[in-house]
Amino acid sequence: MTQLSVNVNKIAVLRNSRGGAEPDVVRAAQACLDAGAHGITVHPRPDRRHITAEDVLALSALTRARGVEFNIEGNPFAPPREGYPGLLPLCAQTRPAQATLVPDGDGQITSDHGFDFERDAQRLRPLVAELKAMGCRVSLFVDAGNPLLEQAADVGADRIELYTGPYAEAHAAGDARAMLELFATAARRARAVGLGVNAGHDLSQDNLRDFLAVVPEVLEVSIGHALIGEALYDGLDATVKGYLALL
Repeated sequence: MTQLSVNVNKIAVLRNSRGGAEPDVVRAAQACLDAGAHGITVHPRPDRRHITAEDVLALSALTRARGVEFNIEGNPFAPPREGYPGLLPLCAQTRPAQATLVPDGDGQITSDHGFDFERDAQRLRPLVAELKAMGCRVSLFVDAGNPLLEQAADVGADRIELYTGPYAEAHAAGDARAMLELFATAARRARAVGLGVNAGHDLSQDNLRDFLAVVPEVLEVSIGHALIGEALYDGLDATVKGYLALL
């Protein structure tokens, strides 16, 4: 069964838009876990636009107490700044089950591309090794069409996370056949070199079933934006259970 990790960044966006502590990110994560989610994902950024370092500590304690996966996403190349110690120091402090490395920058509204292994492989290798020495499983964010996708294994990663934005766009446009084949091929390429396959970005209840029916052996999906948006209408409990039914 594909595992569902709920990304709670959007709860923090809403909280930060007003200031204060509401809505409570930890309480929202608890509701997701109570509904059956297999884990929690966060993506703290240096600009603290949503999830903060303090949230990471609180959610680490929650997931550890509940015995579920904690997945921290972030750019390993981003330097520390006030209020943000850096991705690897956060991982060293919290020891998440999984660290997902993503090449995003402050100017991006959201993650929208994977690593360029020709450019980034040498810089990634020692960081991946450091994270694995902490006990973290390491996943690298990649584009399905990346011709060097297999290099994720060469730099020591355990998994890749397929960036599914292009698939979601094609599905919404009414014809995702070519994209599904591209993603299925990417998953098979990854598995052939011993990499596990995760997926995430713009997956929703509308497009998830079709994706999993074609793309083989997806171990985990990380879903936040669509899930939180759907939960505004149906509630977190019903929405998480809706996703679990699709899995």
